[in-house]
Parts: sequence; structure tokens; C-alpha cells
Amino acid sequence: MRILDSIVELAGLKGPIVLAAGTFDGVHLGHQALIRSALEAADSCGGTAVIMTFDRHPASLLRPEMAPRLLTRNAEKVELLEGMGVQALLLLEFTKDLASVTARQFIESLARSCAPLHAVCVGFEWTFGKGGEGNVSLLRELGQTHGFSVMGINPSEIYGSPISSTRVRNAIGTGDFDLAADCLGRPWILSGKVVTGQNLGKTIGFPTANLDVDGMQLPPDGVYAVRVHHEGSVHPGVCNIGVRPTVDPGATHRTVEAHLFDLSEDLVAKILGLEFVRFLRGEQKFSGLEELKAQIARDCISGREIL
Repeated sequence: MRILDSIVELAGLKGPIVLAAGTFDGVHLGHQALIRSALEAADSCGGTAVIMTFDRHPASLLRPEMAPRLLTRNAEKVELLEGMGVQALLLLEFTKDLASVTARQFIESLARSCAPLHAVCVGFEWTFGKGGEGNVSLLRELGQTHGFSVMGINPSEIYGSPISSTRVRNAIGTGDFDLAADCLGRPWILSGKVVTGQNLGKTIGFPTANLDVDGMQLPPDGVYAVRVHHEGSVHPGVCNIGVRPTVDPGATHRTVEAHLFDLSEDLVAKILGLEFVRFLRGEQKFSGLEELKAQIARDCISGREIL
């Protein structure tokens, strides 16, 4: 898949161009329906489908205190889109300068760079341009001016309600992994880079991989049986999410630590994906390391039985 980082690079793609625009966090079933519509439209006109999104959620710059927790990192998003057969991705850096571009200026720059811009495929709630002033109605108006059509895609539904990234986040936040998977069309996986920890787990016989999950949506605190995805292989294990009250009293920062059964290699700087299979217990404060160690041993027995 070809990855572009500027609008002017669209000129180097085979036209006509069908552009699918959105945040696409999670690449859920609704996103997939929109992307497939763009792929089919490009195929029918002999052109190229381009997925356009940003390197960060716009709210993280415009309203950081209200920015949603993420479901997918950029690398995961790229992998998922490539798996759908997408051949071109326009991944724009969302900056203050880009945020100040008006809706008309933004669409005009896209139309100028494509050879030609055949269609724009978006969800009906999509907004764009400075202050989110642009909407599907304005997009249709601009389409008449610049000669492209607009494909407005209705939300996909499941269990009588629309599928959205917010709905997936809420499902994960309450530990409803089945609903999250149903909305995504695949199991939800929390990914992160392994960072150096205090090595306390190793000293008590249960080494853990500490994941950097800053900005990501997390499930409720507690211990889970997990499948750990690592470099194309899957390993059973257990994971603790929480503030580690036994070893770090008074801490408020939530951490994610995974103990992989039967895998002892150094995982620092590696990317791991955690697939949550079953909740085992809530996070607890124990009287000391010996009691904690005994409980972890029981958690591992339970995890092995489940997995």
C-alpha cells in the first residue's frame, strides 16, 4: 500500500480518484462498509481509491481535554486498511495550520491535486475544515462546482443501534469484549510497545511485559486471561490493569502488565497486542509480596485452563 503524507502527492496516482475520508479509529464495520464503497466505485470507473485520514485524532489538538481514547494506533490502522485491499492511504499530519484551513480551501486543494477527483465517500456526520464548518451539504455544493460526486454512507447497525467508534470505546470501557468484537468484525486487541519496568515481576517468578498504552482505550481494572500477539505468533498469558496498590501504594497512573506463559525472551521495545479473553478478578491490595505471588500463581492456573 502506498502511503502519502501530503495532498499534492495525489497528483501522482492514477485517476480518476475516489476519496474516502474519515478518522477511521478502530476501522469498525461501519468504516469497512464506507471503504468498500470507495473501492467498488474506483473499480467501476477504472481509477484509484484513496483513504484519507489524519495521523492523530483532531480533538487531541483542538480539544485535548475532550479527546477520545484511541482504539487503534496508526500502524494498526495501516495494517487493517492494507488487509482490505486499499492501495493508497493519504495520512495527513493534523497541525494547527491544517486546522485553520477553511472547508472550501481544503476541498479545493483536493480537487486541484487529483486527476481528476471523481467522488468523495463519507459518513453523513463527517465534518471538515476550520471549526468543523464543512458538512455533507457543503461537500455536495463543492462537488457541483468541481465536478465530483458525493457518496454519503449511512451508519451500519448492530443490535438495533448504529456502530461507532464511541460505541466500541464504551463497550471496552465496561469490559464488554463481545460487543466490541461484533462492532469491529474481529476481536479487539490492545497494542503497545514494551517499556522497561521495575523488574519486580521477575524477582517473584512472574516476569511481565509493561506496555506503553498512553492515549489508548483501556478495559476496567483487574486481571484477565489474554492471548498475546507477538511477531506473528500468539502466546497465552495473564494481564493486570490498574494502579498496582500492593507494590506502589498511592499511585494513580494506570499500568498494563502482561505475563506470557512459557516465553522468557526480552521483549523490551517490541510491539505486543493483547486480546482479552476473560476477566479473572478485580485488582486487589495484598498484605505483601508473598500473598501477591500466591495469587498470581492461582491466576496463571486459571488462565491456562481458560486458554
